[in-house]
Amino acid sequence: MITRRDFAKSLAGAVALSALKTELVWPFAAEKVSAKAADLYRSSFVLDCNALASIGYQISGSEQDTLLKAVRDSGITALKSTLGQATGTFDETMADITAADKLMEKRPDVFLKVRVIYSFEAASMLEDKVERIELFHKRGVRVMQLSYNRRSPFGVGCLEGDTGGLTELGREAIAKMNELGVALDLSHANTKTIAEGIAATKKPPIISHSGCRSVYLHPRNVEDREMKALANKGGVMGVYMLPYLTPSPKQPTLDDYMRHLEYALKTCGEDHVGVGSDVPLQVAESDLEAMRRQVEQRKAAGISAPGEDRPVYIPEMNTPRKMELITDALLKRGYTSRVTQKVLGANFKRVFGEIWIGSERTVGAALRGRPRLDTGFEKRPPRIWRIRIPTEGGHGGPPLQYS
Repeated sequence: MITRRDFAKSLAGAVALSALKTELVWPFAAEKVSAKAADLYRSSFVLDCNALASIGYQISGSEQDTLLKAVRDSGITALKSTLGQATGTFDETMADITAADKLMEKRPDVFLKVRVIYSFEAASMLEDKVERIELFHKRGVRVMQLSYNRRSPFGVGCLEGDTGGLTELGREAIAKMNELGVALDLSHANTKTIAEGIAATKKPPIISHSGCRSVYLHPRNVEDREMKALANKGGVMGVYMLPYLTPSPKQPTLDDYMRHLEYALKTCGEDHVGVGSDVPLQVAESDLEAMRRQVEQRKAAGISAPGEDRPVYIPEMNTPRKMELITDALLKRGYTSRVTQKVLGANFKRVFGEIWIGSERTVGAALRGRPRLDTGFEKRPPRIWRIRIPTEGGHGGPPLQYS
């Protein structure tokens, strides 16, 4: 369970509330999950496309063993970790990457089982230097955004309205990402930047964590037109578990989450939807004050979105095994095992394979401290941890290798 100190370090902890009720923290009840869902989850490739930000800092200190046990027991096969936070400088981001590297190297007992994809949500660490994309690619970063809520040299964030979109520098950045095999993530961008980014990329784009604007009108949620364009380009959209799923002051429920997920499936199709939770593995009562402080810091920095007045989690899903609850909910709503496995991770596995494998210098250099793409993930400098992602369902694959 995340301590207040560790939680304050996470990007997921950045969105939170001022009046939090402890009764919202519900314990996970194993009996909520059917035997069929448990069996399917156990045999599936499970990828959370936004979790455990700044993983090297967040999983540290006296609680490290407890947190790593939660990661190991979560049932997740792979996760995307944001490094550099929302406004990180070049130096801060390099330190964040180094901390993550050290964790991967120190605890192969965990990261043999759970692969980690290094990613950026902000562009602040790039400043206006496209050449830094290659530098960070060499450090293992395989997913990058053009902006975080506000305007950047590359594009416009979702809190700036829809005036302005992808810049010429942004087009250069996308071309460089395509060349190197870095996934273009259009989360946090405004509608015009999303549309122009989808049109500009030659490889499938992703929106790793968002919601559906037709279900709830919010600047962080995506319009149907862009969801369909993303799918038509072969991309995948991950649905998050943030308060932006519902109007304030309503705390989102599992049913609210499923409304967005099912709408995304209807709009994008079964091959183009996944999960990017963007919440902590589990929230404790002791975390709530740190959450409140984090939202005040976000407001002061000008990056706070509307509706950041509730804790960042869904009470019924407040467990490291939240993806198992999604498995159960999909099956109960009549989705097949095949579609459920696509949502759990097969769709993101497919799109990352298409983005990473066909690029120069990518095969044999993909995820830092994590997967390598023979079908899967890999990464370089200063060491390469290679893990093949299984082509069929399951968490297996050959052992990690250092080189």
